[in-house]
Amino acid sequence: MNGFFDGKNYVLSGIKNLNLAETLDCGQAFRWSMDEGGVWSAVLGDKLCRVAQDGENIIFFDCDETIFKNLYSPYFDLERDYEKIVKTVSENKILADACKIAGGIRILRQDPWETVCSFIISQNNNIPRIKGIIERLCENFGEDKGSFYTFPTAQKIASLSLEDLSVIRSGFRAKYILDAAKKFASGEISPEKISLLSTADARAELMKIYGVGEKVADCVLLFAFARVDAFPKDVWIKRAMEKLFCGELPKCAKGYEGIVQQYIFHYARMTKLDI
Repeated sequence: MNGFFDGKNYVLSGIKNLNLAETLDCGQAFRWSMDEGGVWSAVLGDKLCRVAQDGENIIFFDCDETIFKNLYSPYFDLERDYEKIVKTVSENKILADACKIAGGIRILRQDPWETVCSFIISQNNNIPRIKGIIERLCENFGEDKGSFYTFPTAQKIASLSLEDLSVIRSGFRAKYILDAAKKFASGEISPEKISLLSTADARAELMKIYGVGEKVADCVLLFAFARVDAFPKDVWIKRAMEKLFCGELPKCAKGYEGIVQQYIFHYARMTKLDI
C-alpha cells in the first residue's frame, strides 16, 4: 500500500481488502451517498469528504498527507492487516466463501457520540428512514457550513426538549436520543473512559443510556471504538449464524468477531441465504 499527494488529492495505491461500496453501504454509517460519477461523499466532523475507487486505488479528494493521516487512515482502519485477517478466518470453508464476497469490508472508526445517536435511531428501522431522520437532525440542529450541515453536538441536543426533537420525526427514539445526549454532555458517558475499559465493561457503560441494549452497545463498540471482538446480534444475524454455524462461530474467528459479523451479514444478503 502506497500513497502520494498529487497537489490536490491524495491517492492511495495498491490497497487490498477495501471496497468502498461494500464498506460505506453495509449499514455501519448512514451519511454516505454515491453520485452518478461513483464519488462517495459524507460529512466527517466539520469536513465534507469525497472519496472514489478505481480498482485498488482510492482517491481522497481535496486531501493532503496530513488530512489523510489524521482523518482517513484511522477512519478506514488502514493500519489493520485485513489481508492477514481474511487468510486466518478463511481456514473455515464457509468463512472462506464469505470472504470472497465480502472481504472488501473494513470497520469504520466513527465518532462515538454520532455512532450512539445513529444506532439508537436505527432500532426497528430501515436504512432510508434512518438516513432521513439523521438528515433532519443535522439540518435542524447541526452547524450550517454553507454546502452541508455537521452532526449536532451532544451539548446542543441536550439543550432541547422532546417537543423540539419532534421535527426529526424519530418517534419513540427521541427520548433515547435526548437521554444519550444528556449523558454525553454531562460526562456521565465518556468516550475516553470507555476506551480504557474491557469490552464487557464498556458494553455495560453504554447500556446505562436509556434504550441502549446489547445490540446497539456492540454496534457502538465495533463502529466507534474499533472493538473488533464485539459481535452485534439482531434477529437476522442470529438466524444466519444458526443456518451457517449452528449458532457458534468457528475458532478461527476469535479476536475478529466483529469483522466476521460484517462478512457474514453481507454474504447472507448477497447469496440470498434462506433464513
